[in-house]
Amino acid sequence: MSVLSLSHVSLSYGQPSGTAALPVLKDVTLSLSRGDFVSVIGRSGSGKTSLMNLAAGFLRPTAGQVSIDGRPVTGPGPDRAVVFQDDALFPWRSVVDNVALPLKLAGKPRAEREATARHWLQAVDLAGQEGKHIWQLSGGQRQRVGIARALASGPDFLLMDEPLGALDAMTRDRMHELLLKLWDESHTGALLITHSVEEALFLSTSVVVLAPGPGRISFQEDYDYGRRFIRGEDPRALKSEPGFIAARERLLAAIYEKEAA
Repeated sequence: MSVLSLSHVSLSYGQPSGTAALPVLKDVTLSLSRGDFVSVIGRSGSGKTSLMNLAAGFLRPTAGQVSIDGRPVTGPGPDRAVVFQDDALFPWRSVVDNVALPLKLAGKPRAEREATARHWLQAVDLAGQEGKHIWQLSGGQRQRVGIARALASGPDFLLMDEPLGALDAMTRDRMHELLLKLWDESHTGALLITHSVEEALFLSTSVVVLAPGPGRISFQEDYDYGRRFIRGEDPRALKSEPGFIAARERLLAAIYEKEAA
């Protein structure tokens, strides 16, 4: 089983000459295995997106190590797929061509990449939309195309930075259920950056709270609401449980602990 690990990772951004480096993350240790769904929440400036960029290989840590199965991560790779808040799709390509693009870049034959793209489009409830242009889709549909494209290449890890942040509440709730079904089908390890406590709690097997100044893990707790939904339990009932409400309050308290002190 593949494991993506951040071990005692710190990150500082360079400053103009003569000034000290700006610390962003400090001594963060976190692991993500295939089959895990880990969400990272925290106040603005706590380093959530920087943490994801380290996991993706877009940034190198100032100290510590990012590794997969013990091998240092030195840059982006096909074992990690990234979904951003901006869907980053190509408007001049059709829906199916957008999803198939990673497979084309990997040199897969046309028939194979189109069959794979159609499979994942069906999985995200976009069967029949393959020939449309991106500009013909709604915001929620565009994000589903982006997720299908990320999963089409068969990554071990799916890294998501606020992919649902721009969606309306009803669309976002439907996307939560879809994400869980896709996670279950693909057997990836999912890492989600989000500002929504309820989103993190419902989706995740574990939620990590980052405290700012510099970013560091201040709280982490495991949950099973997403897995219970996959087993057939009603999502509204799950979110109404006293345990869910209490967990939400613990997470909120952890996020705002320093402000209240």
